[in-house]
Amino acid sequence: MFVRIGNTPRDYAWGSTTAIAGLLGTTPSGKPEAELWLGAHPGSPSVIADPSQTGGAADLAAWTAADPQTSLGQPDAHLPYLLKVLAAAGPLSLQAHPSSAQAAEGFARENAAGIPLDSPERNYKDPFHKPELIYALSDTFDALCGFRDVARSAAIFSALAETAADGEQAVISAFAATLTGEPTAVLRAATEWLLGGDHSVGELVGAVVATAIAIEPDPAGDDLAVAADTVRMLAEAFPGDPGIVLALLLNRATLRPGEVLYLPAGNIHAYLRGLGIELMAASDNVLRGGLTPKRIDVPELMSILDFRPIVATPMAAEHPAPGVDVFRPDVPDFALDHVTVGAATPSTRIPLPGAGIAICTAGSVQLAGEHDGLTLARGESVFITPDEAAVTVSGDGTVFVATPNA
Repeated sequence: MFVRIGNTPRDYAWGSTTAIAGLLGTTPSGKPEAELWLGAHPGSPSVIADPSQTGGAADLAAWTAADPQTSLGQPDAHLPYLLKVLAAAGPLSLQAHPSSAQAAEGFARENAAGIPLDSPERNYKDPFHKPELIYALSDTFDALCGFRDVARSAAIFSALAETAADGEQAVISAFAATLTGEPTAVLRAATEWLLGGDHSVGELVGAVVATAIAIEPDPAGDDLAVAADTVRMLAEAFPGDPGIVLALLLNRATLRPGEVLYLPAGNIHAYLRGLGIELMAASDNVLRGGLTPKRIDVPELMSILDFRPIVATPMAAEHPAPGVDVFRPDVPDFALDHVTVGAATPSTRIPLPGAGIAICTAGSVQLAGEHDGLTLARGESVFITPDEAAVTVSGDGTVFVATPNA
């Protein structure tokens, strides 16, 4: 069964006012349009266009709960992923997500403590992990992603100190000098100090911001120029926030169209700006560390962070058929197919290992399963039940298809 779905973009303050409308061919609301959710997540479940198809259920959350056998193929199943169109005009919070084991333990612990699920003191809203990926659609998509090589970070702070005014040089040099030793221990100690509320952190933040502002803007320049660009952007949105300095311990990734960044459990990250397709496990577990007015629980965040330095490289795609790129992470919850059909590839076929959600972002495509089918125009989306088994895509356009990872 193919069930047309839709939704209204979430109006988070960091959202672009035009990017989602421009992509999908809709009319801008005049407010920020940050995320368009496609899924059964109760926070903003997709609306069903024709409830007569779903026994009267008005949205995907209601339908998958009332009839999981038809909608998801199993009597006790839940939709394991959430697909989004994300448009960031400014930075999101520094955040990380727990592993499955950490989420289950934290959820049980907070339940035992009697903390209500809707309490602002709650860290774990469910017992699930929340890995995610982002597929870049805009010319550039900028993000902070994981801790980088400590020596490289130390070199950036040393370079900042060299260009700093006399009043700022000493405090930046002193912090740079702490970035030596066993990498995970150094990064843990630096993060704990930056987020720990010590009064001297504010002095360092002020010195770094003042120095970065004086550096000639060049986002495509060397490490120092890119670091200065990051600082200027974050300081404008969150003046005085210690996350501004913490950001310089992280990789700054700039994705080009078609590149994908995967963020596993424990990876500290923040999207900075850009338009993309985001796919994640259907969980609400977010632990924040800065760049936000929302709740920050530093000890809990520290307990789940992965302090091992990484290199933030785009995720490799599989190419199982003409016109098809598949991004398959190391978790069973989700995989993302990017399908392009047209003169070079009139049609192609993708398997459906579970319930799927498709959104057309360009042109028009015809989708045909074992029992049903329809045409999707730019901006339209559909939920596909597992009994369709596979989907043949034809026409002239581009469609993203989210499925479980099997």
